[in-house]
Amino acid sequence: MTSKTSPNPETTLPHDRELVLKVIPMPADCNANGDIFGGWVMAQVDLAGAVLPARYVRGRMATVAVNQFIFKQPVRVGDILSFFAHVTRVGNTSITVQVEVFAERFSAQGQYVKVTEASLTYVAIDMEGRPRPIPKDNLDLPRTGR
Repeated sequence: MTSKTSPNPETTLPHDRELVLKVIPMPADCNANGDIFGGWVMAQVDLAGAVLPARYVRGRMATVAVNQFIFKQPVRVGDILSFFAHVTRVGNTSITVQVEVFAERFSAQGQYVKVTEASLTYVAIDMEGRPRPIPKDNLDLPRTGR
């Protein structure tokens, strides 16, 4: 089988992204099929996705959109999940982040499989929950391409 058709294609971890979270799912996080709940994975992605925007926002923020969410492989109990993120766009009040999740399988330490990828948008908010400008001073902003 080639890596394109293999149910568990091996991959290497990204070197151009920041590791923002590592977590091990437990039996309480399983669905009826014995795999980890997709909603549990989504919650972890939301936590991981918020790490980098927090550096820009410097205050309250909220998740306003899940632009894309792809489950590529199941996540299993005991997998070591590594969440890598990078900022893809910084607007006036919002930030878009790409998150990639890799599983190091319990039975295959040192081998990684991309299990999930997602794009999320966060918005800076004030104390009343209204959008507010993101401070742009002294930050290395990514190119938006737009």
